[in-house]
Amino acid sequence: MSLSGFQRWFCSLAVYREPRVIAILFLGFSSGVPLALTFGTLTLWLAESGIDKTSIGLFALAGTPYTFKFLWAPLLDRTSIPWLTTIFGRRRSWMLFTQFALVLSILALGVSNPSVNPLQMGLFALLTAFWSASQDIVIDAYRVEILAERQYGAGAAMVVLGYRLGMLVSGAGALYLATYLGWFYTYAIMAATMSVGIITVLLNPEPPQQESLESQEQETKIAEYLKARPWLQGWKKDVVAWFSGAVIAPFAEFMTRKGWLLTLLFILLYKFGDALAGVMSNPFYVELGFSKIEIANISKLFGLAALIIGSFIGGALVNRIGIMKALLWCGLLQMLSNLMFVWLAHTGYNMTMLTLTIAIENLSSGMGMAAFVSYLSMLCNVAYTATQYALLSSLMAFGRTLLSSTGGWFADHMSWGPFFLLTTAAALPGLVLLLWMIRKFPLTKRVKS
Repeated sequence: MSLSGFQRWFCSLAVYREPRVIAILFLGFSSGVPLALTFGTLTLWLAESGIDKTSIGLFALAGTPYTFKFLWAPLLDRTSIPWLTTIFGRRRSWMLFTQFALVLSILALGVSNPSVNPLQMGLFALLTAFWSASQDIVIDAYRVEILAERQYGAGAAMVVLGYRLGMLVSGAGALYLATYLGWFYTYAIMAATMSVGIITVLLNPEPPQQESLESQEQETKIAEYLKARPWLQGWKKDVVAWFSGAVIAPFAEFMTRKGWLLTLLFILLYKFGDALAGVMSNPFYVELGFSKIEIANISKLFGLAALIIGSFIGGALVNRIGIMKALLWCGLLQMLSNLMFVWLAHTGYNMTMLTLTIAIENLSSGMGMAAFVSYLSMLCNVAYTATQYALLSSLMAFGRTLLSSTGGWFADHMSWGPFFLLTTAAALPGLVLLLWMIRKFPLTKRVKS
């Protein structure tokens, strides 16, 4: 690469110094903290308190709000909070509201006693997950609205880094604290860490509330619908108008776009090969003879570092060449990284190869995730950001979970080498569809003209 090429890449990395991109790092941290407090950290507390394994397993249901957050996203998208919204604006008021609610629910978890009343603790865990998922809805919308298109990749990288740091603090950090201070003080300190997000919200601006030509068309249709039904008056008219604008319009607007079904199919397929390999990677490592400690050490050290570095490279790539081209190149790297598993299967037990495999797979996965999150952000209509992003991200998670669940069956019916060749081939449909979409449906941001 020429000197000028290096200079252009260096300039692309300068996007990470921009104040609004840095703010996303701290909001990502605020999103990551609550997760472990209702999962890994909490289950250890339950086990330590003598709760039976069946009951501990049921606590996984506390994560349900993360899966179905799109159901109440319209409320956060179109509803104001008395007094708070007037002072702070729509997005910042909801972020502050959910963050203060998280402080209270995390404290409630801390004062609970699982050995005395596990049901009460389960309800508080569910409540914490609900407010956490709600905070994610608003932070995602805020990130899309506060950043320029060229900053989307960097914003995605910052979210990944902040989220991982938050999970590290509420995971490993909380366990260290609990060892010396006990569970109540640990959860009280974790509640206090939500001040990071609160301060970030207070120091940053409210994005302008925008409309688009598409949203104006939807509002016109709603007005015509109500005008043609004069019997809808008073509160009935208000309810129908709100529901139509907040719930129906975001979905209707998306379905007016050319190739919208193919867009949804692409969201399902883009990380299919990556997810298919990932779901069977740990059983693969164990079968090759690697110990749990070896797997954990390499995945935590090299894997996490590679994931974060990859997300930063992916963010810079989006800034340098644009979202669609970045999606294509990162998708190709994701696909080719699966061949490392084929090589490891041929090599067998080898710590160097394990390190290389985990590092390369996580590096490409981080790059792909940064580009993919940028793509989902770009798909959102500025008038319906929270609702549409919650729906698209839920679809992404659903696709990853549903499609990857077939991995065990394939692994049972073939050896590891052919299986990982299959996961490599599984990435091809998404990439072929992407190439076709680049030609037929160029991506444009929907803003008011």
